[in-house]
Amino acid sequence: MYNDENNLYHYTYRKDGSEPRNTPPVVEAAYREPWEGDSGKKQNKKRGGAKIVALALSCALLGGAAGAGVMWGVSGSGSSTSVNISSRPATAVALKTVDGKNAMTDAELYAANVNSVVSINSTSTTNYFGQQVQSASAGSGFILTADGYIVTNRHVIADTDAVKVTLYNGDTYDAAVIGSDEDYDIAVLKITATGLQPVTLGDSDTLNVGDHVLAVGNPLGELTFSMSGGMVSSVNRAINVDGTPFNMIQTDTSINPGNSGGPLFNQYGEVVGIVSAKYSSYSSETVEGLGFAIPMNDVLAMIQDIMTNGYVTNKPYLGVTQGTLTAQMAAQYRYDISQGVFIYSVEDGSAADQAGLKMGDVITKLDDTEITSSEDLVAAKKAYSAGDTSTFTVYRDGKTQTVKVTWGSVPASQKTETQENTQQNTQENTQNNNGNSYYGNGSMNDLFNYFFNNGFGGSQNGQGSQGNVPAA
Repeated sequence: MYNDENNLYHYTYRKDGSEPRNTPPVVEAAYREPWEGDSGKKQNKKRGGAKIVALALSCALLGGAAGAGVMWGVSGSGSSTSVNISSRPATAVALKTVDGKNAMTDAELYAANVNSVVSINSTSTTNYFGQQVQSASAGSGFILTADGYIVTNRHVIADTDAVKVTLYNGDTYDAAVIGSDEDYDIAVLKITATGLQPVTLGDSDTLNVGDHVLAVGNPLGELTFSMSGGMVSSVNRAINVDGTPFNMIQTDTSINPGNSGGPLFNQYGEVVGIVSAKYSSYSSETVEGLGFAIPMNDVLAMIQDIMTNGYVTNKPYLGVTQGTLTAQMAAQYRYDISQGVFIYSVEDGSAADQAGLKMGDVITKLDDTEITSSEDLVAAKKAYSAGDTSTFTVYRDGKTQTVKVTWGSVPASQKTETQENTQQNTQENTQNNNGNSYYGNGSMNDLFNYFFNNGFGGSQNGQGSQGNVPAA
């Protein structure tokens, strides 16, 4: 029981909280004033004992400064005890330069790169029944060039009115969106600044399962410039984000809302990936340690293209409205096949039109790759560039035939819209829900609820809609 009578502030073990008369407190400091219950002789003895303890404490302090630690003494009721306190000085972190040759400690890596990481905050205004409602979102990014080019995820800045970038030193800049690509979820920003510290890019193809990796970013939009660490759990992991297949680095590094767009470092301090997404649940199961990053080697050329032209100029473009063929559709049209990519329409003058593809055709193979769904075609398309020629196997009028197609390029009128039109059944998309989460673009007021929580099949805040699957 706690007892503060006479401001003694000590503990008594009596149930009624009273203290035994003429008894000193149970716990004493190293030195105390004489207590009235002590006899003169006892007072002198206590004083002498206190002086000895005080002297011992002084010696311990002096000895600890030169030795391994400090001894703090406590004396009472004829006994004494001590606590060893380390006097080891704080470890100084050497500021090293990333050279790609020497591995760095985690602390060294953070010190070498934190000035190259940025916090990104954006705002958007939406009209709800005549009322202007403003929302905020947050993400991360990293400095690519000393003159202010910054890389992040597209979903961090998509459909926003204003983007601000904050550096580690607290400086904040208005950022211009140079361009982005939804198929690869990348974006390039530009701020008006010079003398910035850029990152060093590494070779993501050299990563091995088990390699140590670190992420630095802006979790929750508030815990800025936080670092988390883990390992590479898998390389070349195929996951589906809002109907778009992605080749990812899988890691157990802690990834949270607001981390999207931030760098994933290897142990040499090089950026090998762009943090993008994580699984928070699968079906009805809660999962942990499943984060994903886009490999730098997959997107570096596109980033450079965006910096130069504002969009990815050599992306292959087919020019169709497409969707996955379902069993219901096959029965309705009396098709002999039940899977593939159904063509709803063909754009005039497009690559598909020039090759002779028609509405109602079902694509079942692209060169040697089997195509069973719209997602398959989107994934297969990423291996090609505008101008490449491919052989499409299609089902038409109850027969299978091949069609040679020379891929076109994204029309200039669509250079900010990186995916073609699609149609897909909402029910099918709901059935394919795997309970994933897409991080980086969310409301600060509701813990970034602007993520994909519908199995990478639904979205909010303009990131696509449930029932809408990206096309080839």
